[in-house]
Amino acid sequence: MKKLASFFFLLGMYFPLFAQLTPFEKSGQKQTATYEEVIHYYEILAKAHPQSRLLTYGLTDSGQPLHLFVLSKDKDFSPESIRKKNKRVLLINNGIHPGEPEGIDASMMLARDLLKSGKLPEHVVLCIIPVYNVDGSLNRGTTRANQNGPESYGFRGNARNYDLNRDFIKSDSKNSRSFQLIFQTWQPEIFVDTHTSNGADYQYTMTLIPTQKDKLNPILSTYLTKNMLPDLYSHMEEKGFELIPYVNAAGDTPLSGISGFMESPRYSTGYAALHNVIGFMPETHMLKPYDLRVSSTYKLLETYVFIVNRDHQLIGENKKQADAFTASQTSFPLSWKLNREHTDSLSFKGYPAKYKPSEVSGLQRLYYDRNEPYTKTIRWYDHFEPVTQIQKPVAYLIPQAWSEVIDLLKLNGVQMSRLNEEQEIAVTMYYIGDYKTSARPYEGHYLHSDVQLQPTKQRIRFSKGDYVIYVNQPKNRYIIETLEPQAVDSFFNWNFFDSVLGQKEHFSSYVFEDTAAELLKNNPDLRDKLENEKQKNPEMAKNANLQLNFIYKNSSYYEPTFMRYPIGRLEHNQSLK
Repeated sequence: MKKLASFFFLLGMYFPLFAQLTPFEKSGQKQTATYEEVIHYYEILAKAHPQSRLLTYGLTDSGQPLHLFVLSKDKDFSPESIRKKNKRVLLINNGIHPGEPEGIDASMMLARDLLKSGKLPEHVVLCIIPVYNVDGSLNRGTTRANQNGPESYGFRGNARNYDLNRDFIKSDSKNSRSFQLIFQTWQPEIFVDTHTSNGADYQYTMTLIPTQKDKLNPILSTYLTKNMLPDLYSHMEEKGFELIPYVNAAGDTPLSGISGFMESPRYSTGYAALHNVIGFMPETHMLKPYDLRVSSTYKLLETYVFIVNRDHQLIGENKKQADAFTASQTSFPLSWKLNREHTDSLSFKGYPAKYKPSEVSGLQRLYYDRNEPYTKTIRWYDHFEPVTQIQKPVAYLIPQAWSEVIDLLKLNGVQMSRLNEEQEIAVTMYYIGDYKTSARPYEGHYLHSDVQLQPTKQRIRFSKGDYVIYVNQPKNRYIIETLEPQAVDSFFNWNFFDSVLGQKEHFSSYVFEDTAAELLKNNPDLRDKLENEKQKNPEMAKNANLQLNFIYKNSSYYEPTFMRYPIGRLEHNQSLK
């Protein structure tokens, strides 16, 4: 009995310590925590440490709330107050792809260690989204065939089978809208979204995708490339985890060189860049042991906390300057291309790519020989140039009918006003001249691309309550890259305006014959126009329907809204009511 009592006494002594171990640690570093375990763990931390708080923001498609765990040294959990105190906000997003759960486990340990050690940063409020894709996390299994552990994990798609790292502009999911509420409420200066890679084999455990330097605001880009990235690389090497840029092979294998990644706004870091937030997408190597992948993620997140705390003043000043620059910026790039003529060199630690007969097919198959590690200099393609640029208007006018677009603009903090009476306004309207549409759906949409525009100056009657968005604010990049149809991830390309691409009125040929004859009789200019068109297009001269259609299109009967993008560009300042 004495031995039994002694056992329970020791268990009582050490249970609080054991209870603070994460499920990952309790499993011998082989398992990742379930969604329920993650939230329960953060609830325990919040109850035990007044410097932390577990908050919820909106719902996810699973019906579960989206949680945010906040660590604040002075116990201030008001975003407005924190900004007044000139503190930085570092936002860490985990589990956007729940089968890539290193950040989920690493963040739990980092939060605990910062709280227990009393070493919360003085100048940084740390915000952690424990699991973003709650839906996928609940759908647990072993669907990542190329990954070395953990023993089970969540699924990439959410409850509606969306890849949430393609959803930040279109926001089909509730997850995305709840995330944007967090993002706009807390207004981080630095954003980290944790991932696991796929692709070639090499020696590194951790790779890194920062916001593409050429599209990032120049003030932020200079700090990123001259200060933050060199420090991240040196600190991680000291901690035993050398970094390498994400291994996006330019050819069949990394020896052909690796190229940078241009993340458009559909991706998390591309979305962050629209708001002048420096973003990072760390990608651990899927073939390395899971415990090393979690450890490298922990060390990297720890390094972010250190650097942001150290550089808090400079980071804050840079953000203010970048926002002011964007508010007054006049020209905005809408699409980019990689300059393959401009290359840098990179020391790369890899394994040789070889071929051998497949045990499955008997044909030659690729493999990487880990028995012959090498260090070689390879090419690094990371210079992008703008392809399409646009001059901003004074303002955009949006009819209130397009409520889904307006709701997303509001959610993202765009300042707008409304017309207080119906009025006719001189604007530039785009007609969609041509565009391409994907043959297969992508993330629930048939994406448009290669949009050709025909701008026309018109006087358009806008209704009372329609929206006016002046392009003189820090949200200019979000405004322009969503509202300009030619932008890669514009609302137009994501099918928000497809209804304008369908003609609503037509004519019956036998009835319109008499009307067309009367139009030509009373309008010599139209007759000349038809004759010129017939000379340019001999097929029209042989086709009565083509001639009728030409007359119809050039008459008052033809609907002016067909193929007309419904958002107007106010090119010059004018008095609006």
